[in-house]
Amino acid sequence: MTTAIPRTGAAGAGSKPFYASFGFQVLAAMVIGLILGWVARNMGPVAPGQPNWLTVTLSTTGSIFVQLLQALVPPLIFTAIVASISNLRQLSNAAALVWQTLLWFAITAFIAVLIGIALGLIIQPGINAGVAAASAKAPGSVGSWLDFLKGLVPANMFGLQATTRVEGGGATTRLGFNVLQLLVISIVVGVAALKVGERANSFLALNESFLAIVRKILWWVIRLTPIGTIGLLGNAVAQYGWQTLEQLSWYAFAVYLGLAIVLLLVYPALLVLHGLSPARFFAGAWPAIQLAFVSRSSIGTLPVTEAVTEKSLGVPREYAAFAVPLGATTKMDGCAAIYPAISAIFVAQFYGVPLGIQEYVLIAFVSVIGSAATAGLTGATVMLTLTLSTLGLLLAIDPILDMGRTAVNVAGQALVPTLVAKRQGMLDQAQYDRAGDIEAIDATPRAA
Repeated sequence: MTTAIPRTGAAGAGSKPFYASFGFQVLAAMVIGLILGWVARNMGPVAPGQPNWLTVTLSTTGSIFVQLLQALVPPLIFTAIVASISNLRQLSNAAALVWQTLLWFAITAFIAVLIGIALGLIIQPGINAGVAAASAKAPGSVGSWLDFLKGLVPANMFGLQATTRVEGGGATTRLGFNVLQLLVISIVVGVAALKVGERANSFLALNESFLAIVRKILWWVIRLTPIGTIGLLGNAVAQYGWQTLEQLSWYAFAVYLGLAIVLLLVYPALLVLHGLSPARFFAGAWPAIQLAFVSRSSIGTLPVTEAVTEKSLGVPREYAAFAVPLGATTKMDGCAAIYPAISAIFVAQFYGVPLGIQEYVLIAFVSVIGSAATAGLTGATVMLTLTLSTLGLLLAIDPILDMGRTAVNVAGQALVPTLVAKRQGMLDQAQYDRAGDIEAIDATPRAA
């Protein structure tokens, strides 16, 4: 099956009407969600502590959508990482390419996190939030270097961990995946498969097939994004109200300003330094960036990102098959650099928690490690252990922020392979100079 991705510009003949496009559906869902949330809030609770039927419906819809996405995270991370490592078999200069790829992942992430920290200190979103800190539970503990190092070591082969919560005189235990540990396990398994050689061919073929199946399931879930958006945004308005969400405007502004600086200033500057046209890059990568914005999923966008990186930007297929899947799970300048840096500073300012040089270095280090490390250290705020209503408040506007974050993530996932291919003399310059002129791109994942 092929996925036709039209050129940027006027729609060609036979294209779908604008109201049938996925992007329009997501935007329409945001409007509907806001309206339904306003209606639900004005309906009021049925009784004290008992929300009305519309609020319950919105909350349930949003929760189910998030659960579906979370259920796919473990198999996606494992299969994508193992598949990307297995593709190194096709490269004669694999060691140099791996080193260069990881180095530029780190360089761009470091630049992004510095921008996030700077904006957090300049804009001070936590101080300007205007939300009463007394209404939320303060963080009970903060992370440390020791916590980070301990989190790297898998407790079991599946990265499973149990969380027990005592509430109302009873204890509830839930199982979940430690994404950081799952990343370590996936890398170890992938490297071991390479070392085993031919005896691992059956396993790698099975992994490749499993990855294709999981991608297809993920795309089905992504198609539910409009419904999930209605539930998430509607519940946010119903629960917090317009005024509370408006008080996070400085926080949202800081995040989007950081994303804009990275996407429109840092990335073009790196391209120019490597003798590449920023205009050609964005023309070639636009189909993936656009899909990432509306789908809010780097993994879901992966087939398109891999296709434009190879067919539009001129990166060799063998290298793109390694770098892009690896980047889709570990290279996230939006989610794992700018966003966690600003969020950590927001929460610290919100509660008056002092941050010293050691804490800022920890924020930067963990962000450079990648999004898996961020997820492994209690979500978006990196170094602060958050079991508080403020986190829920931040998550209330997360769908809006996540669109911009994912677009920057995917742009970076196409940028780094392009830069490394150029530095290694592997880039098809003629193909790059024609980027954006291809009528359609075959986005079907190709066998190794």
